Amino acid sequence: MPLTDNLRGSLWMTASMAGFAVEDMFLKSAAQQIPIGLAILIMGPIGIATFAALALRRGERPFPRALLSRTMAVRSGFEITGRLFYALAIALTPISIASAILQASPLVVVLGAALIFGERVGWQRWGIILLGFVGVLVILRPGLEGFDALSLLAVVGLLGFAGRDLATRAAPPALSNAQLGVAGFVMLTVSGAIILAVSGGAHWPEPATWAKLCGAAVFGISGYAALTTAMRTGEVGVVTPFRYTRLLFAMIFGITVFGERPDAATLIGSAIIVGCGVILLAGQRRRQG
Repeated sequence: MPLTDNLRGSLWMTASMAGFAVEDMFLKSAAQQIPIGLAILIMGPIGIATFAALALRRGERPFPRALLSRTMAVRSGFEITGRLFYALAIALTPISIASAILQASPLVVVLGAALIFGERVGWQRWGIILLGFVGVLVILRPGLEGFDALSLLAVVGLLGFAGRDLATRAAPPALSNAQLGVAGFVMLTVSGAIILAVSGGAHWPEPATWAKLCGAAVFGISGYAALTTAMRTGEVGVVTPFRYTRLLFAMIFGITVFGERPDAATLIGSAIIVGCGVILLAGQRRRQG
């Protein structure tokens, strides 16, 4: 079968989601030996150095003045919120649940685009968005015996990442992906410093923990690079639904590495969220086609 742009883009997106899932796995594993704040504080400079080197290689300034714009300040605030709370969710809750909740971000982005940018959303899309949020509630189980308040960390992280994505739409177009990568990992470093300042307990990691942190950084950076390639290779409406493969990888790692056993509510809620997201994105593609 010939490799069309859409097929290549879909493969790159799947590879990206696998990379992010491996990053989460290494981060969660490292957080069992050192404070999570210290773990992401160490990862941050590695990402900054990598994307700064990429920017310099392309003749770009790693820290252009555009990063100091008001829009980027808003984006940075959401970035800190998303990275801070999702990192906590990865460390303190099952990786399968945290990843499942994160899959609702496209629904929140569509909702935000309607409320903030005035994009038209028909009653059918509103219904799909609401159903997707029902899926999140099925996973959270508020008021029921299986409810875990720590799962709300992933919800706050989800809102932070969705806000970041919305702010990115208004970011200065002159900023390259490498420069945005620098900004993102600066915010990751800030998030780690905040968590560590509150939790304390910093100590020098063991060699095995260093290996896990380096693995998290390598796969996180690789995932970001693959994501950028995917979005620039195929049609957005075709490539974007493959973001949901991250949930599959997360559940595989949760079961095989951490001994997690997703219950029926988690599986049903995940299916609702993914189904709503795919339908929403498919409908958006048809309108744009």
